[in-house]
Amino acid sequence: MQRYFITGIGTDVGKTIASAIITEALQADYWKPIQAGDLDNSDTDKVKALVSNSKTAYHPNSFSLNTPMSPHAAAAIDGVIMKANLVITPKSNNDKLVVEGAGGLFVPINDTETILDLIQQDDKIIVVSRHYLGSINHSLLSIEILKQKGFSKIGILFNGKENSTTEEIITKMTGVTVLGRIDELDTLSQETIHTQAKNIKEALLSF
Repeated sequence: MQRYFITGIGTDVGKTIASAIITEALQADYWKPIQAGDLDNSDTDKVKALVSNSKTAYHPNSFSLNTPMSPHAAAAIDGVIMKANLVITPKSNNDKLVVEGAGGLFVPINDTETILDLIQQDDKIIVVSRHYLGSINHSLLSIEILKQKGFSKIGILFNGKENSTTEEIITKMTGVTVLGRIDELDTLSQETIHTQAKNIKEALLSF
């Protein structure tokens, strides 16, 4: 099974919407290993509401934490011991699995491990980048650490209003595959997600 690990250059850059679009485009299964807070309306619930294909299965979180905080802090509040080796890829009949991380790569899950430790060497990694002051730095840092850790299959997906100068320098300096752009969406629905999925499907399949 091919895993597509979705990470972001920070918090609130649109990982969950991107995950829904990628899941729809690939008709993949979806899995968020760690959910911290919003358990009544989790990221899995949000993706499930936006994906319209009938093939996708949704796998339960490895850790469902009550407090909307960094996973290591939320786990401490809940009295939960969280380790990367306890996050086990679910079994599936699908040959593709979208894995949504929490926050950015260096979000801690305990005193010694971060979200980066959840990524497997043969994963296809998709970095979601959204324009804001500092986003170039955060994008370059995220991609550089992935390269330093030996990951070779790295793509970037831009989200939101286009900023050509920002996107051009990130693309030029990283050399990673650009998978496309998610438009600024006025409404979120199965229809808008399906349209965005069609826009990037070809790039994802050749990635």
